[in-house]
Amino acid sequence: MNSFQKIVLAFLAILAIAVFSFVFWLYSGAWNKPLGPTLQIPTVTPFIMPPTWTPPSLSAATLVSTPELLFSNLQAASPSPSPSALPTTAPTSSSVTGVCGGPPVMTILAVGTDARGNNYDYGLGDVIRLVRVDFVNPKVTVLEFPRDLWVEIPDIADNINGQDHEKLNQSYLYGNPGFGYTDDPAQGPGLMARTLTLNFGTNIDHYAAVNMRTFEKIVNAVGGIDINLPHAVDGRTADDRNGRLLFESGQQHLDGPRALMLARIRIKGTFARADNQNRVLCALRDKLTTPKVVTKIPQLIESFQGAVQTDLTPAQLGQLACLGTQLQPGNIVFASFPEQDFTATRIYDPVFKGRVFVWEVDFNVLRDYVAQFNQGTWPSSGGSASTTETKKEGIPFCP
Repeated sequence: MNSFQKIVLAFLAILAIAVFSFVFWLYSGAWNKPLGPTLQIPTVTPFIMPPTWTPPSLSAATLVSTPELLFSNLQAASPSPSPSALPTTAPTSSSVTGVCGGPPVMTILAVGTDARGNNYDYGLGDVIRLVRVDFVNPKVTVLEFPRDLWVEIPDIADNINGQDHEKLNQSYLYGNPGFGYTDDPAQGPGLMARTLTLNFGTNIDHYAAVNMRTFEKIVNAVGGIDINLPHAVDGRTADDRNGRLLFESGQQHLDGPRALMLARIRIKGTFARADNQNRVLCALRDKLTTPKVVTKIPQLIESFQGAVQTDLTPAQLGQLACLGTQLQPGNIVFASFPEQDFTATRIYDPVFKGRVFVWEVDFNVLRDYVAQFNQGTWPSSGGSASTTETKKEGIPFCP
């Protein structure tokens, strides 16, 4: 057997494992079961897979080459309403089913926690993104929330001497088992989702939280990411001059630890760090939408199992993956609130018995942006704004 034949056989073996893993997941009873407790907030609009739906009979080759066909027979069915004691907000077009069998709109709270271990008992929610997925007019919009907003947090007053305000990133910490200041079954993500809804009027359907170790595993599972930095990012300090904190400008390949390090550097401030995080997410998006990632499905499944806080079902993860194959680059938008609306200040925090850094901003202004975000009218990916103009509006796009 020559080298070429060995390569072909190795590729076919990997492909067979990937397809087997995916089909096993598809046909197992867990396909429609949430991977974690569902959100318990008034604005939840759960999407229930039609009870009569059964997986189509497709060949392994078709599954790999045309994943959207896996969900095509869902498009003729409407979501079945689910009884709930909680009031819900109906979708704009509840009778419409999007591409890949998805709902008209799905909004996901995505959290990156600074927890260094393999569990979610502790850790602040330091990376906070609201992801609006439009399945009717395929588009994904990602809105960043600064972690240092001083917000009202439900459920915490009885645990910290009547104090009901803290930084936004602490809502995640207080909800998880380490503190356990809430009875919300969704724990940290659930309390953060309720906090965002209370303060800013967000509409959140689902959540996904990832700790640092899992993020590294996901990046490594897809073979690393390729990123093009418009300028050098230097995270070195007077006390730490290690070269690992320096990222030169230009094109470079990053593994999991390096990608995480770039996303965490904030020596130039919160908004500069958010820009770097968005660049990392854009690069990860680019990698996840390449055909080569099909062979990485087993590693990705292994990375996610038991390692991510989420209430998404495998079916919904499949819908999101399917949508990713149909998105145009210009229809993936990373947005931030305009930087000029924020003023750095300090406020006395009784918990820490000292003045802590927070952003001073008119919440009514942010609520207006969020209302437009909920409707899909802000931000817009249209127009021909230059990078400078786009940044001035607080809307950096993936290149």
